[in-house]
Amino acid sequence: MTRFVAFDVETPNRANDRMSAIGVTVIEDGAIVDTFYSLVNPETNFDLFNTRLTGIDAQTVRDAPTFPQVWTQIEPLMSGGLLTAHNAVFDMNVLKRCLLGYGIEWKPYARYVCTVQMGRRLLPGMRHNLDVLCGYYGIKLDHHHAGSDSRACAEILLRYLEAGADVRPFIRTCSFRKG
Repeated sequence: MTRFVAFDVETPNRANDRMSAIGVTVIEDGAIVDTFYSLVNPETNFDLFNTRLTGIDAQTVRDAPTFPQVWTQIEPLMSGGLLTAHNAVFDMNVLKRCLLGYGIEWKPYARYVCTVQMGRRLLPGMRHNLDVLCGYYGIKLDHHHAGSDSRACAEILLRYLEAGADVRPFIRTCSFRKG
């Protein structure tokens, strides 16, 4: 693999079926080559917990594009490499639920790696929260900002790769089919 697409989403509420922000960071041949960030109007309610965590509320996203509008911009990025996320099961499921909820057909499945799972094997004996790993590696982080979180995930992956890690044992598959 020479192209990775690190992404992070923020959600408006505990349903985790809509996004209020998304960040994408593309790694190609060992370097960050592209980034994308957008607020997303989730067209649903916000929980106070999520607003406090992310700083995003209904007023913040009032004029933001909806997920289908953002998807037209990011689909080429998301289709062009191995998806990567920190605690990837969460981000992959939100992505899946957004695609299915809006009736957007993409591909039947996507392969991905999780930097939390990689870290547990590569750096045993420590916590693998994003902020902890960023502190360990000296990576700048504005936590719970999807753009910063996706970039931090990409930089953590780069540190793993520079240390000789092989992503192949960590590759998983997420189905984007209903059911």
